[in-house]
Amino acid sequence: MPGPEQTLCFDRQHVWHPYAAIPSEEPRFLVASAEGVRITLADGRQLIDGMSSWWSTILGYRHPALLRAAQEQLARLPHVMFGGFTHEPAVGLVQRLLRLAPPGLEHVFLCDSGSVSVEVAMKMAVQYWAAQGQSARRRFLALRGGYHGDTWGAMSLCDPEQGMHQAFNGIVPSQLFAPVPRSRFGEPADGAELAQIEQLLAQHGHELCAMVLEPIVQATGGMRFYSAELLAGIARLCRQHQVLLIADEIATGFGRTGRLFACEHAGITPDILCVGKALTGGTLSLAATLTSARVAAGIASGTPGLLMHGPTFMGNPLACAVAVAVLDELEQFDWRGRVAQIEEQLRRELEPCRNSPLVQDVRVLGASAVVEMRERIELARVVPQLVQRGVWLRPFGKLLYTMPPFVIRPEELARVTAAMREVAFG
Repeated sequence: MPGPEQTLCFDRQHVWHPYAAIPSEEPRFLVASAEGVRITLADGRQLIDGMSSWWSTILGYRHPALLRAAQEQLARLPHVMFGGFTHEPAVGLVQRLLRLAPPGLEHVFLCDSGSVSVEVAMKMAVQYWAAQGQSARRRFLALRGGYHGDTWGAMSLCDPEQGMHQAFNGIVPSQLFAPVPRSRFGEPADGAELAQIEQLLAQHGHELCAMVLEPIVQATGGMRFYSAELLAGIARLCRQHQVLLIADEIATGFGRTGRLFACEHAGITPDILCVGKALTGGTLSLAATLTSARVAAGIASGTPGLLMHGPTFMGNPLACAVAVAVLDELEQFDWRGRVAQIEEQLRRELEPCRNSPLVQDVRVLGASAVVEMRERIELARVVPQLVQRGVWLRPFGKLLYTMPPFVIRPEELARVTAAMREVAFG
């Protein structure tokens, strides 16, 4: 067996990582195991995970109930094709999702990643309008500053100028974009913002099938927290102009903002809802696209009369069983109280960062916080500095942020915020 250094050397030369080059010089650390909120490296060092493995491990690593669900399902049926078959884990998961989701969502497509759930949502919208005899409605309206995934259709919804996919401009489908939301969370909606969106809907309604947004939190696109009143206003305008509303809750779903779904802050139900990440507690890849009876019936009424998507691992029994266990745990666990405690601690311990001349802004909502720097963060310098302090965070651009697991203890979170303060003050 190769040693840790040989493994890392091979990795740098041959293994592609997210948004990385080959060969890569970026700091990379070999993980041996993980439990609770701690990641153990091959050299024995332990890191407190302030990222929830990109916001997915909300209950921590190796949660006993999730391991038990996986082991029991593995012994019975790890996978079977979903074409022509069904199984209890999938049906049970859909039942729970519909019970928990905003009212009015009645049908669920189980897919294998967040990006795919967005692709499915886009297909639903296009097929719905085609079935109504309005096949010209094939474009989407999105918010600038948003991020919806890395697959082809999802890329077209991401910010075309400031996003991560500028290299594909002119190749991916051309969509329409409303300005980055300015009205901050807790504030009333800016009437001028809503007027701009209404103008776009009015001018382009004949070619728009849906508006796509991340409700309340624009995550990877900039960690912005925007007004619930603005979200409610957008939903109202979409109804008035008969444009479907797709809510991408892949990052915000399952409690991250203090509500089970971020849409609840505005009291809205989208026509289509995408969820993923925390759905299996970070144990396995699984996502879902939920929609209303109106959209499902509309698709069925047209040609070919069925939704044109079907991944090989759709409705994977192993992933569905773990997702059911996650939702069971959330129903039994006072996650609302814990997220509120995390939010209060994040506000209190990160507020001093505003006093740093290096810091542009500090934002906190639920179990999420960001310290926005004035200059781009040097990953090669900052990430090893954080690791040396026993903390795992992965900044991007000017943003130093944390989305910790809900089970993190106050003393563990204090180590994360202390490390963030040290970076903030240079």
